[in-house]
Amino acid sequence: MPAPLDVAALRAATPGCTRVAHLNNAGAGLMSAATLAAVRAHLELEATIGGYEAADAAADALAAVRTGAARLVGGAPDEIAVTTGDTASFTKAFWGFVLAGGLDGGGRILVDRISYSSHWFGVVQAARRHGVTPEVVPSRPDGTIDVDALRAALAGGDVRLVSATHVATHRGLINPVDEVGAACRAAGVPFFLDACQSVGQLPVDVGAIGCDVLTATGRKWLRGPRGTGLLWVRRGFLERLDPPGIDGRAASWTPDGYGLFADATRFEEFERPIAAEIGLGVAIAEALELGLDAIAARVNELAERLRAGLVAIPGVAVHDGGRRRSGIVTFTVDGAESSQVRDAALAAGVNLTFATTNAAMLDMPGSGHDSVVRASPHVYNTDEELDRLLAVVRTVRR
Repeated sequence: MPAPLDVAALRAATPGCTRVAHLNNAGAGLMSAATLAAVRAHLELEATIGGYEAADAAADALAAVRTGAARLVGGAPDEIAVTTGDTASFTKAFWGFVLAGGLDGGGRILVDRISYSSHWFGVVQAARRHGVTPEVVPSRPDGTIDVDALRAALAGGDVRLVSATHVATHRGLINPVDEVGAACRAAGVPFFLDACQSVGQLPVDVGAIGCDVLTATGRKWLRGPRGTGLLWVRRGFLERLDPPGIDGRAASWTPDGYGLFADATRFEEFERPIAAEIGLGVAIAEALELGLDAIAARVNELAERLRAGLVAIPGVAVHDGGRRRSGIVTFTVDGAESSQVRDAALAAGVNLTFATTNAAMLDMPGSGHDSVVRASPHVYNTDEELDRLLAVVRTVRR
């Protein structure tokens, strides 16, 4: 077991902890003082010497973002692209696969039931234009992807791509993505992993998982600035992607057109939020220093304590499922709308949110509820803050 984290020190280094009990880290985590200072310092430098010149001066800090991100997911720096978010990462990689002919000739794209809306939208959009069929892989009774059903679907021989989710955004289960990766490798089918809710919360190793593409965001469990994201593409898979929206950051101008760069910068754009990227690098460095095992242990401890407190309240049901559960805790309260619980929590100084079928149309319909309250504690949260939420839920329940 990893050594316990110094929660008091983490709270002291997180300015937002003095203002709110922030249990919406699956939406956006609270930035540390160091991350905030790095963003401010670069903006001030831009204002003082100019944006291009400030970017040049920050070359080492920008390179460190890729180095840290590579360590974070178990890849190499040249396999990392910095983007503006998870959806931007998926769009670049997925449509890069489409433009390179990955869907030519028809076939199927397999997705899991806990897929996020923006990933599903991209799949459907491509399917309408390229004659492929999206197919949803069934879930096990616990809500995780049915890997046996996935293997059976892959055996059909016409699967072009598998897109699966590590941690659901609307329920706290963790998918067995290493089993998904093994099935895809055995079938020779590319595997895109949505790690938006896992990177920064759980240890992630792309080699052990066996994915070809991983997408993530900076604002959630990594506690980076909004408008930042990460894309990892396996080195041997890069040449199978022809990214959309290329510019001088992604390619060189040649006499016969252009030549894409050999590394993952082919997915980046020249105009990007440099200050936010530098802040992301600081946030990544802080997560690595704490250790992902220690972070996961602390988050799991808080989430399980919250679940136990919730199920002890009459009329409250927890909906996470899974053999393994994450720091996302989803629940409903009899006689109360999810928005009502959210509003009552906000009035008590507790941040949380709720998820609706609009973000989980493949999974939530038929569950008996149209929305769930979502609380997501992070390392800096305390038992007292959890108790404050439980008190709110008891009041709403009455």
